[in-house]
Amino acid sequence: MQLSSINLPNYLIQLGLCPPEKQNQLIIKPVAAKNFNLLVTLPDGEKLLVKQERYNQDGKTAGEFGQEWRIQEFVQHFPELATLHPYLPKVLHFDPGESIIIFRYLDEYRDVMEFYAEETIFPSAIAASIGTTLATIHRTTFNRDDYRQFFSQPPHTLPETVPNLIGGLERITPDIFGLVPVDGLKFFALYQRYDSLGNAIAELGKTFTPSCLTHNDLKLNNILLSNHWEQSRDRRVRLIDWERSHWGDPAFDVGTLIASYIQIWLNSLVISNALSLEESLRLATTPLDQLQPSIASLTQAYFHSFPEILTHRPTLLLQIIQFAGLALIQQIQATIQYQKSFSNSGIAMLQVAKTLLCRPQQSIPTLFGTTTPDLIPPNPSPNSPETLCAPLR
Repeated sequence: MQLSSINLPNYLIQLGLCPPEKQNQLIIKPVAAKNFNLLVTLPDGEKLLVKQERYNQDGKTAGEFGQEWRIQEFVQHFPELATLHPYLPKVLHFDPGESIIIFRYLDEYRDVMEFYAEETIFPSAIAASIGTTLATIHRTTFNRDDYRQFFSQPPHTLPETVPNLIGGLERITPDIFGLVPVDGLKFFALYQRYDSLGNAIAELGKTFTPSCLTHNDLKLNNILLSNHWEQSRDRRVRLIDWERSHWGDPAFDVGTLIASYIQIWLNSLVISNALSLEESLRLATTPLDQLQPSIASLTQAYFHSFPEILTHRPTLLLQIIQFAGLALIQQIQATIQYQKSFSNSGIAMLQVAKTLLCRPQQSIPTLFGTTTPDLIPPNPSPNSPETLCAPLR
């Protein structure tokens, strides 16, 4: 790492972010993350978040911060995009050579997942604000060729038509046995057993339509909410960690968000070989019906703020549901890669993912509950969560 608590004060002085006479008054603390982050408290109380990428054995970094900075350049390059500033993080400095980026730390915010975990409530107003914010970003940049060309300029290029949707699942080689634990092999065996699942993902890939700025990693952890959102007139949220952003498909962002809500439910299931699926669902500490209003409000707010998208993409809702299923599979892959495990909870997640991908229309009433979005025909007999967790056959 280039920066530590020892040399960081001099680095900030060189950038003009700290007066030389104040360097001994800085409070520097490490922040747990995949990168090596340092939180700096300045003498006036302002805080900075210093992020730096790890170097690999070849002395190189992944270069992820370049795309985070690209978003800042994008908004600055087109003055009409100034309206997007309130939704984005504030970047104070970027050093591409050393892979260091400095943000103004938003001390009065916390991420939405943290709010849900601490408060154990799921206000529909928060989900609606998220849906409105995302729709604003998508709508503002939608189908603008000059914006698309901006993201295609070197050193950046447009992503492939289907950006790594299935992560090599379509062709598994013997090398997998040296990379994946025994439990993880169960996932690959289950995945390849069901042609309908692979076919659904392949068909979804054909519908992938890059048409606006997309975040591409829109989990609830990457959305910030004011600590005083209930008392504030401004209930806008901020989206952080734009490292994977690009010119992409809006359905991918919305689907990933919905999957983040579904994971709250699935992660609360009591999974045991001694329990049936129905018993596990009944014992969930966060039942799906507690999350349905938020999922519905998010989707309603998105389409209310961006109704014209349906003129271009009449089947967008179904694709959003399918992308939610795909995001669950990607989460399973991440768990296998980093935690080296694929347990019964992973099997339950795969069951839900298969239903969303292969039966998106039938999943609508279960996913959104009795309060279905206005754009979805009402169904007087919504299905139960068991429908989403239908056994893999």
